[in-house]
Amino acid sequence: MEPPSNKDPVTQTIARQLQEMIRSGALAKDQKIPPQRALSEQLGVSRASLREALLTLETLGLVKTYPARGTFVLGTQAKPAATEPWRFVSQYSILDVFQSRLLIEGELCRLACPLVTPEVANALEQANRDFEGAWRDGDLVSHVEADLAFHALIAETCPNEMMKSLYRSVREMLTESQRVPIPNTAVARMEASIQEHHVILQALTQNTPDAAAEAMRAHVRNTAACAGYIV
Repeated sequence: MEPPSNKDPVTQTIARQLQEMIRSGALAKDQKIPPQRALSEQLGVSRASLREALLTLETLGLVKTYPARGTFVLGTQAKPAATEPWRFVSQYSILDVFQSRLLIEGELCRLACPLVTPEVANALEQANRDFEGAWRDGDLVSHVEADLAFHALIAETCPNEMMKSLYRSVREMLTESQRVPIPNTAVARMEASIQEHHVILQALTQNTPDAAAEAMRAHVRNTAACAGYIV
């Protein structure tokens, strides 16, 4: 089974391309990124997709946009803030999102548990390998994509159609909440997060719904704590 595809693969492709330009030095530390009009023409993409990709990289702590100055690659002159402004503040606070994830994802995990076939388990295991490998390679864009694939596959395995629909309706905010902690994630915390994914998968494959739900809730709590929130 293939993990669910990202809602906007074009944006993710652009984000990955820009990330590689930063990692290779084509966009140097402290360098101002070209204006969006010029960069969108250079990359052959729409300004809307480019803007969304830059927002993704800003949440991941790779770039920073300053009013009236432009967007810069983070380096010696600028460091990621402890917590970047939450993009969806006009709708819900990030605390709202983490509290909702605790309830929604825990229940999705519990209901999905009896339906985790060997095929689903293999797809989840592959997402975990991608999650860990991308982190160790420093590929933050792919790291978050693999994280989302793991969580989304559990959601899609859940037999409750209303719960799945609810998850899909807020997926953009859920994705952003998975990106927010990245700039402040210490190596030890990421090692723990990788292990938490394995614990969730183990509970799912052993068909222990309550243990799977609690493992997911513990994972969400720890992710929220890394972002500076207690749920």
